[in-house]
Amino acid sequence: VGKKVQAIYLWWHKPVIDKELLQSLPNLKVIANSGVGVDHLDLKLIASFGVKMANAPHAVSSSTADTGMALLLASARRLVEVHNISISPNMEYCEADILGIKVTGATLGIIGMGSIGYKIALRAKAFEMNVLYHNRTRRKAQEERAVGATYCKMIDSLLQQADFVMVVVSLTPQTHKLIGKRELELMKPTATLINISRGAVVDQEALVEALQTGVIGAAALDVTIPEPLPRDHPLLKLKNVIITPHLGIKTDKASYMITEEAVENILAALNGLPLPSEVLPS
Repeated sequence: VGKKVQAIYLWWHKPVIDKELLQSLPNLKVIANSGVGVDHLDLKLIASFGVKMANAPHAVSSSTADTGMALLLASARRLVEVHNISISPNMEYCEADILGIKVTGATLGIIGMGSIGYKIALRAKAFEMNVLYHNRTRRKAQEERAVGATYCKMIDSLLQQADFVMVVVSLTPQTHKLIGKRELELMKPTATLINISRGAVVDQEALVEALQTGVIGAAALDVTIPEPLPRDHPLLKLKNVIITPHLGIKTDKASYMITEEAVENILAALNGLPLPSEVLPS
């Protein structure tokens, strides 16, 4: 059976791609990933077997940007907290001191201005937010103008100014614990951290401490480490935290589009054509 397999479509990290599997599939030409993040894969090992790797960046960007904005709005207006109050059996009125944070006119700092980050900036512009961004490479002036974004060469500058910090980077050795104790302490005590990238991009222990001691105001997380968190984890006990179970791309249309993009890459590889979304080992 192994000799017949020419392509693998990975869905939520399954099957696990290791040396044994690659050795058992001598005619494998391509692996297509369902999503943009490939931090769970050894790209050099895959390439050493002459196998091409593709991801699905185009299919996921809009849905992930929507998730980022949903988390921002839900945290700002304390939606989970007030929902629980609204459905509680002894609800008579909403406390006057349950105040949210105004989004219109607030400053959003986007860390990672790839296709997802840029779509978040576009959405933030519609909310009349002041948009700052930090990225390895600066966007073209016309792209910045289109979303009203200001480039921060130093991440510190963004952290000090932003009311909301949205993390949208790929997980690499360089971005592992990119947001740690030092970075959290640079943020405003009223600021909200939103992570829609990978759990390991944030030092989770430092984040718990920052939320418990008022170093930052709140967090909204679509990703944690591990996923799901142990049921006794301190993050699950904090009122100023919203956690969703890696919803990023989980919409009906996005799932269909991811599969379409994967099939497009697989067919290209099998026909000896360039892959539209090839991922090369760095």
